[in-house]
Amino acid sequence: MLLCLVIKDAGNSRRDKGLGETSHTVHAIMAGRDMVNGGGEVDTFEKDLKEILEDGPNLNDMHNTVQTGSPQKIMTSSYPGGSATSHVSLSNNPTSSNGDFLPKTVQTAQSKIETIKSWSVNTFKCTKQYIAERLGKGSKTVDLELEAQIEVLRDMQRKYANILRLAKNLNSHFCNVVQTQRALGEAFSEQAQRSPELQEEFSYNCETQRALVKNGEVLLGAMNFFTSTINTLCNKTMEDTLLTVRQYEAARLEYDAYRNEMEALQLAPRESTSASKVDGSKRKFDEHKVKFEKLRADVSIKLKFLDENRVKVMHKQLLLFHNAVSAYFTGNDSALEATLKQFNIKLKPANTEKPSWIEQ
Repeated sequence: MLLCLVIKDAGNSRRDKGLGETSHTVHAIMAGRDMVNGGGEVDTFEKDLKEILEDGPNLNDMHNTVQTGSPQKIMTSSYPGGSATSHVSLSNNPTSSNGDFLPKTVQTAQSKIETIKSWSVNTFKCTKQYIAERLGKGSKTVDLELEAQIEVLRDMQRKYANILRLAKNLNSHFCNVVQTQRALGEAFSEQAQRSPELQEEFSYNCETQRALVKNGEVLLGAMNFFTSTINTLCNKTMEDTLLTVRQYEAARLEYDAYRNEMEALQLAPRESTSASKVDGSKRKFDEHKVKFEKLRADVSIKLKFLDENRVKVMHKQLLLFHNAVSAYFTGNDSALEATLKQFNIKLKPANTEKPSWIEQ
């Protein structure tokens, strides 16, 4: 009777998901019973089986706790720690007031659309103002003194660029001369060894060419320093100031465009123009006015500093160029060396080559 009850309970446990382990235990015990021989051993087996079933979980309680049904349903818990049916939001997407999802891509697209819209309106107004100025139909804000200084700067940059171009050409030609003198000195030295009857004449001509090469390399160092400084002054310092000037001119165009728009709205009839539209136009005009005045002050300061810096730099460079060229063509080696020391010019050693990977 006891074995029948156990087998019946084990059969019922196969239909419950949480009782598989108990079923396997019963089968293992039944298999062990087949291996038992003798009547006394049967009583011992039944006693051990009864103890195992008493120590195990209550089948009725487990059946009441576990809810059967489809996988779509939520399993409840009998533990007091909390409900297993708590809902946790796994989505990081923002939601609107009615519960709809608003992806970040939509917000980004809206921001880009607003930026493009603002840029388009501003570009249209500036283009309209530019065309009106070209046709002589629009008013333009002009600072005569500042405009004159800007025109002087642009003309000065063109002239300094021409000086730089000529100095580079002279440097290139003179470098070819020095290389030719070096090759000529080597040829004289070779012929002095092969022609005993003209050895003395070839020798002092070789020494002369070598001296010219030495002084020529010193002059090349001074000329390279001169062209490098002029290039910095022309293409960096002046160009930086002109960049601020271009920003100032763009701000002036925007300022005039919004100024003319505000004046047109103020002169229009009140019936056709709303107060909010006039206030918005005035607010934008004030913003561009602040930007325009700031850039105008920046241009004035940069022009002043540029002029002072240009005078100092050119005074030094023109003195260097004059002393170096004069010392070279007069053959004054000591004056040429003194000129380099005066302006802290260091020459690169001749025939300097990068060491090979074996030497490294």
